[in-house]
Amino acid sequence: MWRLTALLLGVALLLTGSGLLGTLLAVRGGQEGFSAGTLGWIMSGYFAGYFIGTFTAPPLIRRIGHSRAFAFHAALATMAVLLHPLWIDPLGWVLLRVLTGIALVGLYTVIESWLNAEPDAGRRSRVFSLYMMVNLSALALGQVVLLAGDAGAATMFTLTALLVCAAMLPVTATRLQQPEVPRVPRLTLGRLYALAPVATLAAGLSGLAMGAFWGLLPVYAEQIGLRDAGVPLFMLTAIAGGALLQWPLGRISDGHDRRLGLLVLSVLAAAVAALAAVPPLTQQLHVMFLLVFCYGGLVFALYPFAVAHMLDYLPTRDLLSGCSSLLLVHGVGAAIGPAVAGALMQRFGAPALPLYFTTVLLMLAVFTALRLLRHTRLRTHPATFRPMLRTTPAALELIPDPATEPGDTPIPTPKDVH
Repeated sequence: MWRLTALLLGVALLLTGSGLLGTLLAVRGGQEGFSAGTLGWIMSGYFAGYFIGTFTAPPLIRRIGHSRAFAFHAALATMAVLLHPLWIDPLGWVLLRVLTGIALVGLYTVIESWLNAEPDAGRRSRVFSLYMMVNLSALALGQVVLLAGDAGAATMFTLTALLVCAAMLPVTATRLQQPEVPRVPRLTLGRLYALAPVATLAAGLSGLAMGAFWGLLPVYAEQIGLRDAGVPLFMLTAIAGGALLQWPLGRISDGHDRRLGLLVLSVLAAAVAALAAVPPLTQQLHVMFLLVFCYGGLVFALYPFAVAHMLDYLPTRDLLSGCSSLLLVHGVGAAIGPAVAGALMQRFGAPALPLYFTTVLLMLAVFTALRLLRHTRLRTHPATFRPMLRTTPAALELIPDPATEPGDTPIPTPKDVH
């Protein structure tokens, strides 16, 4: 495990910078007079770039190697970050966010491919859990850094660029042998939906919710009266909720129909989001911090629930391609979400964001409830819930086959798949 310390340190620095940049752009964009609709398009640019990068990064890594590919993408990310205060224009920021998304998915792919080289299959699950813990901790740390800084100062962009550059030091200096980048196949959307309809829709709708969450929650925080340190503290509270509640919520669902868990999560998250749209409550900041903590804890668990539910049912030969396709569906939703939610906020004001969350989550709840009423599960739950964030296909190989996990025995594929 110690061999992976350099990689984990690199991703911690990288994600600290990424978490800082996302909130920083929302706050600085508001200071520059960008509307919520404009900020929505800017934030969608990042997820669009992330989507593009999943196709462009693997061939580049295969062609020039891991270390040089990491340096290439880090240089691209650094230039994009430093150009933001020099090119304060909505279209310019959209393009820079696209470039940032492409760069960051390349950086994550390099690190995750190296993590996949862990030779001991028995420790891969621990590596995956540790990696996800570092992810969440670093995103939270990015908010702490912004708490101590001034979003209006160009030095915050410089600090973000320094963090990205610092991530190059441990990663490019590692002595680990460069592994092969996996060629991850993808199931067609039709086959994925036929095999796991609830998981497919949950991935897409959670993408719609999470894309708007990352992109526009800082804007919402400003519009309800939070200023300066209040905005990153609001984001930090939401991330803390996601980090602390994902695992217990998921473990409760182990051994039960995962669709029921998705139904309960989506209904509760929709209810919390609806409360955040009530004007008297938005004026009570301690209540809003409690609500965003609960919302983060609930909504962060949706995508991992979708993955775990899919792992319950897909044949072994389709596990990796199914995870990759599910990630693609989630990414498309994340790219669309900020643009749609931003347009609604521009037209109807701050309450439109939590009402958008409520609508998306209720759609998931209704669909899941209909599937529960029409179809009965035919087997015992085989997979184990794992807290996770949306990542790249390379990290999905760290998730072991449910049929081969300790304490599990192979279970026949059910005739009725949900």
